[in-house]
Amino acid sequence: MANETNYDSMFGRMALEQGFCTDDELKRAFEQLKSEGQINPTTLHELMIELGFLTHTQAERLHKSIKESKAAVHQIPGYKIEGKLGAGAMAVVYKAKQISLNRMVAIKVLPKRFTQNPEYVERFYKEGQAAGKLNHPNIVQAVDVGEAGGYHYFVMEYVEGETIYEELAAGKIYREPEALDIVIQVAKALKHAHSVGLIHRDVKPKNIMLTKDGTVKLADMGLARETTDVELAEAEKGKAYGTPYYIAPEQIRGEMDIDGRADIYGLGATLYHMITGRVPFMADDPSVVMKKHLREELIPPDHINTSLTAGISEVVEVMMAKKKENRYGNCKELLEDLEAVREGEPPFRARTKFDVSALKQLSEGEDIEQMEQEKDYYRDEDIVRYKIIAVILGAALAISVLIIVFLLWRHFK
Repeated sequence: MANETNYDSMFGRMALEQGFCTDDELKRAFEQLKSEGQINPTTLHELMIELGFLTHTQAERLHKSIKESKAAVHQIPGYKIEGKLGAGAMAVVYKAKQISLNRMVAIKVLPKRFTQNPEYVERFYKEGQAAGKLNHPNIVQAVDVGEAGGYHYFVMEYVEGETIYEELAAGKIYREPEALDIVIQVAKALKHAHSVGLIHRDVKPKNIMLTKDGTVKLADMGLARETTDVELAEAEKGKAYGTPYYIAPEQIRGEMDIDGRADIYGLGATLYHMITGRVPFMADDPSVVMKKHLREELIPPDHINTSLTAGISEVVEVMMAKKKENRYGNCKELLEDLEAVREGEPPFRARTKFDVSALKQLSEGEDIEQMEQEKDYYRDEDIVRYKIIAVILGAALAISVLIIVFLLWRHFK
């Protein structure tokens, strides 16, 4: 029974993460599985097909991935598998003990069907190599990457805890101080990654883990790219890499010169979700969500959650500016404002971001000085007009007073 429950849990998570079903459909299937389990034992696999939530092809694909991953983990020497931690579209993750050092680790395994595609294999190794360049307390540490028995694996630090995504999915809305503490740690992790020339490109709640002692860990370097990797930038030109709810506009457009400001945008979108309980832009269709990132005005967080300070709202709005030049230039600047707001101070950099409207007018050939002179001219004309009206009204009042005085004099004469 325990093995069946473990299988069902893994099957359901993979179906959800690969977009084969919705949260509501999965919850409904689990509820029905639980209620019918004693009378008519069945698997989640069979039930979701019966309910029409999955096709036979999708269910078989998931089943095959789970079966392959079970075989894969026993091929990796030096590790004893303790159980499954989760699964995504591209890999299955296991909890294991590294026998030589007697410590717990997490092992990500590339499913067999992807090993035939050199692009998937190369990306898998690039993730491990990117993580290996990083050494920071707020980043999941890489341990090893390799191949055994025809399976490719990536060993990393084991983090015991939950992701921000899991807490948000449970209905949590973070209090401002707690959200700031978490995001400050992520910003420090990104600052380190950017300092060694790496952009994460997929900052989102699922990739931020919380340990039991409150330490934050940034995970999953699967989309990380070196700022100097011109060849990869050229190959990815015009393609949108990232997660729709948290993706930066320049990533949507597939621009080549992506830099750390894209990560700042993703972190801003994550912070927005944490403190409001909703993503910045919502739609059922991912392409519509991305269009909103490009064109729709952001509703300030404090307009949704009125308990928030103006300071944190201003910081989020700068983090999520449509144009990257209007965002924080780097994580150092961002941290200054985040830490100021945490201390009850105003976000200096957010409030002193220059107004680009004047620069835009200049770039379009408009003469600002001439515009100001025209404003002064019309302002002077208004003043003259008001003076003339005042003189006329004053004269009329004086004449009225004289008439009244004359009539009174005649009456009492």
